[in-house]
Amino acid sequence: MLNEFWATASNTYKTLVFGAMGMIAVGIVITIVGNVKHNPSLAMAALPVIGVGLLLHVAGLIYRARQIRKTLKK
Repeated sequence: MLNEFWATASNTYKTLVFGAMGMIAVGIVITIVGNVKHNPSLAMAALPVIGVGLLLHVAGLIYRARQIRKTLKK
């Protein structure tokens, strides 16, 4: 059985997770900068960046679920 979730994760999964966190963080920073500088165009431009981060997060969840299913079938 899986003892440590992060220790048993593959490098691909870890890359997806860190990529998602990075994209979401960059999007949040761009949103904050856009709002502080009263630049609505910049704030709106951050939404696709956050969206890509969320899609990477979902891709990571799907990838990890498939890995776990394969492991449990053995």
